[in-house]
Formats: sequence, C-alpha cells, structure tokens
Amino acid sequence: MDIQVISLFPEMFKALDSSIPGRAQKQGLIQLSYLNPRDFTPDKHKTVDDKPYGGGPGMVMKFQPLQAAIHAAKQRYQGPVCYLSAQGKPFDQAAAQTLSQRKSLILIAGRYEGVDQRLIDQEVDEEWSVGDFILSGGELAAMCLIDAIVRLLEGALGDSESALQDSFSQSLLEYPQYTRPAEIDNLAVPAILLEGDHAAISRWRLKQALGRTWQRRPDLLKKHILSAQEQVLLAEFIREHSE
Repeated sequence: MDIQVISLFPEMFKALDSSIPGRAQKQGLIQLSYLNPRDFTPDKHKTVDDKPYGGGPGMVMKFQPLQAAIHAAKQRYQGPVCYLSAQGKPFDQAAAQTLSQRKSLILIAGRYEGVDQRLIDQEVDEEWSVGDFILSGGELAAMCLIDAIVRLLEGALGDSESALQDSFSQSLLEYPQYTRPAEIDNLAVPAILLEGDHAAISRWRLKQALGRTWQRRPDLLKKHILSAQEQVLLAEFIREHSE
C-alpha cells in the first residue's frame, strides 16, 4: 500500500518509523512518502497561506500550492485524496477496514484556519475527522489514520488474530486483559483464565466485552445486533453487576 502525505511539517511523521508502522515499512507492506506544499509555491518566499476573504482571524492555506502537490502525488498513484478535517466524516474502525483495502491514498494535513474551499470542492474525494476536537494541524490526525490502517494489513501484526479482537472490530469494546503474575497487591487474575478451558474462556471474554460496552459505550451496543448467546451473556453480566 502506498500513502502519500501532503504536509507543511513532514518531520512530524518520524514517529511512524517506529513500532508497528515502522516494521510494516521495513517489510514493504506500506510505503510512506511526503510532499511539502512549500516546494510547490511560485514565489521566493514560499507562501502557502493568506488572509481569509471577508475578514476574520488566522490564515487560510492557499489553493495553488496544495493543488500542485496533489497533482504531483497523482503522477505516482491515482489514489483517492483525503483531507483530514474537523468537518469530515467520523473515522472509525469500519472506515479503517475500508481504507486498508485500497492500494494507495493521498492524505492532506491542513493547517491554520483551514484550506481554501475551492481546493476541497475540486480536488478532495473524502474528508475524515478523528474526533470532535480541534488540533493544531492535520498531521496527528493523519498519523492516527495511518496507524489504524497499518494494523489491518496482512502481516503487519505478529498475530493476525490481534486485529480481529481489538475494540470496535466487532462493534464491541475489548474484554479485560491480564498477564503474569497471577496475583499482585492482593488482586488476582480471574480464575477462569487460569483453568485452560478454552471454550469457557471464550464465553467469559465475550460476556466481558458485551458488559464493558454496555457500561462504557451503550451507543455502540445499540448498533450491534445481539445473537441469542450474546443476549444471554449480557443479561448475566447485568444481573451479576446489579447484585
């Protein structure tokens, strides 16, 4: 998969050279490259922003440098152009699954008060938001998007089952996790996890996932169609935690 990022601060993306994204790059699962709009400016001052028409605070990213950067990116791969924006569609696990199936992406990390709307209307295919909050720029949002996508690429994780069991993959939060020692500060690991009964462990984990989602993200549970088994397990969890 090829991802080209258009950003005024490409040095911020050095963080992706570490951990899972870094390993995925070394394995050739993903190729990351960066284009700086400043390199596509026609003036000696490399101007990439200007005051907004109509007045108001801040600056707006100019049309021409961004368009030139996008066209340069498209000369390499004709992937969809995605703009990281607070006004975009919420980026979630389902979106990550969809984007991970594409061969290439072009990501625009905006800055200042935003991007000239004409650029969005003419060049952008999709707008994505990573949450209802404002960042200083789209770089961190782009890194979140890239990291979520990389995890879903075959071979990126040491255990392919890990991605399938992540929170949100099944519209549920993940069950609690434990590791050695079995007891610490008088707190013990649930006995069922130590008994080696894999069917019982799977049942316990599903019940915990359902219960945790019910407690913390009931909005997700409303979207999840419960099977007969899940209805029984959720009822058990609610009863146990109500007593």
